[in-house]
Amino acid sequence: MFEIRSSSIHGLGVFATRRIRTGTRIIEYIGERITSEEADRRYADDTSEHPHVLLFVVDKHTVIDAAVGGNEARFINHSCEPNCKAFTEKKRIFIYSMKTIAEGEELTYDYNLTRDGRDDEETEKRYACHCRAKTCRGTMLAPRKGRKRKITE
Repeated sequence: MFEIRSSSIHGLGVFATRRIRTGTRIIEYIGERITSEEADRRYADDTSEHPHVLLFVVDKHTVIDAAVGGNEARFINHSCEPNCKAFTEKKRIFIYSMKTIAEGEELTYDYNLTRDGRDDEETEKRYACHCRAKTCRGTMLAPRKGRKRKITE
């Protein structure tokens, strides 16, 4: 249904090898299941200029670390205008198509990364978005409450 190859968004990406219909379950996001505390210990993002985003929060107790035992789902890039969405089902994460995806199109979902209260420019830049969508907000962080999305040309 898909293959991994070079992406214009970031590094490697996941691309449809055939048409994928709306509502198709594409892949489960898997990796080592760890606590939030362990995730914070492993990935002290303050020490990284370009944090590598491979963690997926399942619930307040569980985080999936796709860097350990992860599959192809870890290569699905962020977009502010995604064609896929992640859903939690019985403490598992699945990626579904939100619209029909054409053969050759890159699969993306909105990471909506949690803001930790630091809404400064430096944090926004460290989590910069490169999707080039018309409604790109410029960051993979979740939109600020009460703030409109950034429009780029």
